[in-house]
Amino acid sequence: MRRRSPSLLSLLAALCLSDAARAEAPIPLLEPPRLPGLTDAQRQAHARWLGQNLARAIAFGPNGTYGAAWGRKTLEEARAAALEACRRRTGGAACALYAVDLAIVAPGREWSPPVRPPETVGIGRAMAWEIVPDQRYLWRGPTAAHGAIVFGHGRGLPDQDNRGQQPQPWVRHVNNAGYDVFRFDRHPGTDDERRAAAWLREGLGQLRALGYRTIVVSGQSRGGWNALQMLSVPGLAEAVIAIAPAAHGSYVSMNLLGQLDQLRRLSAEAANRQARVAVVQFAEDPFMADNAARAAILREVLAPRVSSLLLIDRPEGFSGHHAGGTGQFSERFGPCLVAFVAAPVPPRSC
Repeated sequence: MRRRSPSLLSLLAALCLSDAARAEAPIPLLEPPRLPGLTDAQRQAHARWLGQNLARAIAFGPNGTYGAAWGRKTLEEARAAALEACRRRTGGAACALYAVDLAIVAPGREWSPPVRPPETVGIGRAMAWEIVPDQRYLWRGPTAAHGAIVFGHGRGLPDQDNRGQQPQPWVRHVNNAGYDVFRFDRHPGTDDERRAAAWLREGLGQLRALGYRTIVVSGQSRGGWNALQMLSVPGLAEAVIAIAPAAHGSYVSMNLLGQLDQLRRLSAEAANRQARVAVVQFAEDPFMADNAARAAILREVLAPRVSSLLLIDRPEGFSGHHAGGTGQFSERFGPCLVAFVAAPVPPRSC
């Protein structure tokens, strides 16, 4: 059964609602907490917490103490964990929640996002693919946001449905910097590499028509590989961030023999000369046959065909195919990836 997609005019009307009023409005959640006696330790804990995924909570206590929790299954679990961590630091003294998820809950300082992403706005066909705004992020709308970031999930076992997964935590930094967050969701039964690339090209074109000035296309594993495929079309995206990009089989049967030729061909087809491209690969990744050879292809073939290449190659302390989805990766590399997307001169390394 095919669901009819909303028209671009109706999408634009929904997405642009009150954008002008929000364009210059500060977001209290992203500012240092306005609490009496706030210490550097508490301020730094709050800044780290902002770069982590939901469900999350942060609590403060006396004498610079704090407790933070993130990535929990429920908000109740996050609240309890944050308060308990804070109480351990105080030796049992009182602690109070300051913020949970996207809201400030401290008495007298309450704040919550004035506008949430529309739930029903989607681009695509629901039974095959969609590019949908994610409700777990701050929302600004196409005329107020600096741009949009689209994150594509990986592909696992044939019966594993990854649609609706929260994007990796580092995306939180991009959202905090002013970019609306969309997911590129694909049904596992129809999600092959070429088909997904065609869907993504179509969706990014429609997203551009909504008014976003800058589009960042990103993803992990197959989602990252699809993001790199967008480089074949000039002007489709201003930046590509590919985390452990791979499209060489499945957990059931992996064919890694041809991956270097595939990457070389993909790199040679890049035609978006203005794009900034960041690629991350990790040691001990079973989907990477030869990290050094992959890095050489990216530097020698892809780099001359794009505006800037940032290669984060086997960073120390991270290993495995899913290392980019950790809170530690977000804390260490999230700010650098934001700078790579938004700074006038992108960093050459992190």
